[in-house]
Parts: sequence; C-alpha cells; structure tokens
Amino acid sequence: MRHTLLALMLFITSVAFAQTDTKLNAMLQDAVKGFNGQVGIYVHNLKSGKTAALNADTLFPTASMIKVSIQCGLMDKIEKGLINYNQKLVYRDSLLYKGEDILGSFKDGDTIEVSKVALLMITMSDNTASLWLQKLVGTDYINNWLDVNGFKVMRDNSRATGRDAMHARYGWGVTTPFEMCRLFTMIANEEAVSPAASERMIRNMGRIFWDNTALSQIPPYIHTISKQGALDDYRSETVLVNGPHGDYVFSIITNHNKDQRWTQDNEADELIRKVSALLWHYFEPKSDWKPAAGIDKFMKDE
Repeated sequence: MRHTLLALMLFITSVAFAQTDTKLNAMLQDAVKGFNGQVGIYVHNLKSGKTAALNADTLFPTASMIKVSIQCGLMDKIEKGLINYNQKLVYRDSLLYKGEDILGSFKDGDTIEVSKVALLMITMSDNTASLWLQKLVGTDYINNWLDVNGFKVMRDNSRATGRDAMHARYGWGVTTPFEMCRLFTMIANEEAVSPAASERMIRNMGRIFWDNTALSQIPPYIHTISKQGALDDYRSETVLVNGPHGDYVFSIITNHNKDQRWTQDNEADELIRKVSALLWHYFEPKSDWKPAAGIDKFMKDE
C-alpha cells in the first residue's frame, strides 16, 4: 500500500508540474478539424514531461479498453495467491458471448488455463474470455483496485454494484483519455500490482492482433503496449511507445461517430492513424519510416 501511495503521489506531482506542449496541442486541434463525432485525446511525453490534450478529462465509454482494468484485477488476485496464473478453468456454454471469438468455439466441458484466457482477452480482445475473467475476479474487486490506485472515474460498469445508470449511459466501462494514459504508464513503470505482474501485463499487451490503426503508423520494430475499443459509433486506442528518443503514451477516443462503417477507411480509424503518425514523426523527427507500399492488403482484419 505504501508503494502504491508513493507512486500515486509522484504521478500527481509530475502532472502538476507538467508543461503543455502548445505546438503539439495546435497540431492535434488541426488534425481533428471537421471530424464528424466527439474526440478526446491525451498525449504525455514521458521523457520531457510535456503533455497535449483535447477533452482529456471528458468521460467516454471504454468499450474493450476496460479489459486492461480487468487484467489488473486478475493480476492482483494472482499476486495475492487467490488465483493461479496457470490454473485450469472449465468452459461452459453459458459463458458464450455471441460473436466471432476464439473461446466461443470451445465445447462445453473443455479446459483452458487462466493464462491463455488472459492472453485471448488482451491480444484478440475476445469478449467471451473477458467476461469469464471479469466474473472470476469480480467487477467490484476490479473497481476497488482502480479506486485504491487513485483512478477517479475509470470503472467497469458491467455487473457492478450501484452502477446501473453509468452502465446504461456508457456501456461496459467509463474512462477519460487522461486516466487511460495513466493506467498504461503505471503498467510500463512496473507500478501496477507489482513489478512482476506489470511485466506479465506488458508482455500480453505487446502482442496485440488488432494492429491496423494506431500501431500501423509505428515501425514494427518499435516496442509498444496497446489496447483498442470499438463499437458502431465509437472507436478508440491507447498506446505507449518505447521510442528511441523517449517513451510517450497517448489515448484517442472517438464517440457518437457519424461514420459507423466496419471498414478500414471509416473516419474514426483514419483519424486514429493520422494522430498516431503525427505523434511518431513529432517525437522522432529524423525517422523516415513509413508503412510499406502494399501493406493495406495485409491489414484487413475486420
């Protein structure tokens, strides 16, 4: 607890003295002009401490980004010996979340380790896996972990005590771009649950299958941790980049989007790519990397 409180105090202190990158702020404002929807962005250069923000403290749905919080709750229970990372779970048909998830193809009575369910939740964003782990950990337990670690608004609303109104308004979870970046920074700094648990989460979050938006604008040889969220009228992504000249983290969340197509060229995904590319070249101005010609045919993951 003392370690957590110290980390929180240091983070709050760093935020209090963070300087706004006015040039980057102006570039982001220009990038979102004309977007047909609501946009929130937070960027933090972890080396210089400078930040840029657009609606960074506005409440947004999380969609699948809440799975990072579920992962933290799971790791906390593992750290405390309440769950084993390699323990066997028995799949039941009642767990199925209809869709195209890998875990949803299991047969009733099949077994799988917690570790593999966690990997599917983060890497593939498997909803059946996510709801299974949420049930195993407990939504109130996840939200208590967030509260104890200083998150003011980020919460899991699904099957949570006293959060029916928030669930009706925001769906599975609620957050801000700022708090998404704060969570990713805690994990990257090995301050989430424990250094060992954080390392495990970093490995999982560095294997994202859905790499056709923000990640597509960052060189494949650069290490990142990330998580996306997507609904018909909502697209989001949070990424922490281990850049050659300093790490940076950003979260971009779009909501109430007019363009609700599930295609590579929908307006929100194009905006996320645009912002990601802008940030990469802003923080790595000497980089001449760009996506390879013909890469589009290898990025059709929808």
